[in-house]
Amino acid sequence: MVNITERAAEKAKALLEAREVPEGALRVFVAGGGCSGYQYGMAIARASEAGDIVLEQFGVRLVVDPESAQYLEGAEIDYVDDIMKSGFSIFNPNATKSCACGSSFQTEDGSGQPRSCC
Repeated sequence: MVNITERAAEKAKALLEAREVPEGALRVFVAGGGCSGYQYGMAIARASEAGDIVLEQFGVRLVVDPESAQYLEGAEIDYVDDIMKSGFSIFNPNATKSCACGSSFQTEDGSGQPRSCC
């Protein structure tokens, strides 16, 4: 399943506290779209939904729906803060192609719904 680095978990916890949902979770999902066919998404979840996979790492809860889980197996969420970009970043071993912005990817089967994203 998906993993989160300690640095990303600290940022996620701070985000949840700033949004006044300290007991909430970080929902990580995959949707059709982006220039490579699939795109990553993240949202604050106040609660999990039926069928969700719920994980806790470094004190933060991650929620992933079953459909997205198949594309996120073995993925790692990190937080990048450098001169070019600040934000969450996902390293996904299932991605065979990614776009330059890093938010869109393609899998070996080439499925998905490519469209402009950058």
